Amino acid sequence: MYHIHVVTSLIRSAPPVPPRLCHLMKVSPRRLAALHRRIIACERCERLRDYCRQVATTKRRAYRDRDYWGRPVPSFGDPQARLLIIGLAPGAHGANRTGRMFTGDSSGDFLYRALYETGFASQPDSRGRDDGLQLSDTYITAAAHCAPPGNKPSREELLACRSYLHEEIELLKNVQVVVVLGRLALDAYLNVLLEQGVIKRRSDYPFAHNIRHAMPRNLPTLLCSYHPSRQNTQTGRLTKSMFLTVFALARRLLG
Repeated sequence: MYHIHVVTSLIRSAPPVPPRLCHLMKVSPRRLAALHRRIIACERCERLRDYCRQVATTKRRAYRDRDYWGRPVPSFGDPQARLLIIGLAPGAHGANRTGRMFTGDSSGDFLYRALYETGFASQPDSRGRDDGLQLSDTYITAAAHCAPPGNKPSREELLACRSYLHEEIELLKNVQVVVVLGRLALDAYLNVLLEQGVIKRRSDYPFAHNIRHAMPRNLPTLLCSYHPSRQNTQTGRLTKSMFLTVFALARRLLG
């Protein structure tokens, strides 16, 4: 459990970024909802669709009595968000089961606890689409919207999903801070910026945990974090305090 004075000290430790928006722009939830419907109906990647359906049919023993989502997982959060979080892909028995990003597995438990402690989520855990969880000023998406075998989408599959991230970045007009969870999420975001012509090289923005990049052309500040995968959290590569520091910084930057 994190104590409030620890979070406060983390938030106060970073200088604020210059304000980018005098007023928040009204983002249309309808346009995002239409995008979510297209994501759910997507059949671009045959390997991923076959895998998600197979997992949803065979299930894990602990969830034999549960209905699996088994489709591409839409993004989740506040359309007016100033914080954008980009993950890698849904977990086979997490979001692929529940139908909501980072919901139903240990990665989600790690993420939502940090968001709750820093005031971005209404509750510290996320079990299902109907558990009442709400995100405040935060929107969560991923580089790929289907669960991949071995948690490793191919380069072609990431490319096939990239247009959705393009659209979200265009629609989310109020984003001022982007947090990428893992190197592949960073690559996905930087590839979008390259294709938009707003950065010249990915190599100008190296990956490291809790690194902060000031971006050109008044783009949102970029923060990097290790992904809260079981491999990272159980080995101690990513601790709760390390993860909390990233979102405490995001909170400080947003004011």
